[in-house]
Amino acid sequence: MDAVVIRGVLLDFSGTLFRLEPGPGAVDGLRTSDGGALTAERYADLLALMTVPTGVPAHLPADLHDSWHRRDLDPEVHRAAYQASLAHPELGLAEGVASRLYDLMLAPSSWRPYPDTAAALRLLRAKGIPVAVVSNIAWDLRETFAHWDLADLVDEFVLSYAVGVVKPDAKIFEIACERLSVAPADALMIGDSATADGGAARTGCRFERVEPQATANRHDALLGALRAHGITD
Repeated sequence: MDAVVIRGVLLDFSGTLFRLEPGPGAVDGLRTSDGGALTAERYADLLALMTVPTGVPAHLPADLHDSWHRRDLDPEVHRAAYQASLAHPELGLAEGVASRLYDLMLAPSSWRPYPDTAAALRLLRAKGIPVAVVSNIAWDLRETFAHWDLADLVDEFVLSYAVGVVKPDAKIFEIACERLSVAPADALMIGDSATADGGAARTGCRFERVEPQATANRHDALLGALRAHGITD
């Protein structure tokens, strides 16, 4: 890869900077349709469903596919699509649990930053490299970043529901670059989805993928992605 001076960095949210990992006790008292307790294993499966970056959940009826594809453009459609998905009989949740799980997903405390998220953002700030969070999302992420004292390290939030376009559409990456006053050829996009986040490459941005592992298992992928493009201490 030719050497390029990176002048702006675009960062995905879920699976890249943060992961949906509510703390112990988050689902205490929640039940399955047969009256049993919602197990940790089953909850982990549901978390994966609630943060799928691309595609449609296999159990989702065809009449809900359109809403699912549009969910990150409209908060009301997002809530309705997720709650309908989680309430599907195939998932075996008790009545009312889908709504509670959805609300849990929106809580800032439910999202845990990866171990090197703060360090990566501080490194970029120290280097004078502006940062935009580019996310397919239907709610404002600023509160989550503020909850973890990271809001001041992000220059722009380019959120699909606010700008009316979703990844991998090139337009959302172009908007981010414009807001940072950086040419796409001088920007780096870091994300966990080659399909969604990799769309940045079509604008001329560099792209680096990180694995969306549990936060306990991924310690320095963000710093490694920056190092791969010449951004080091």
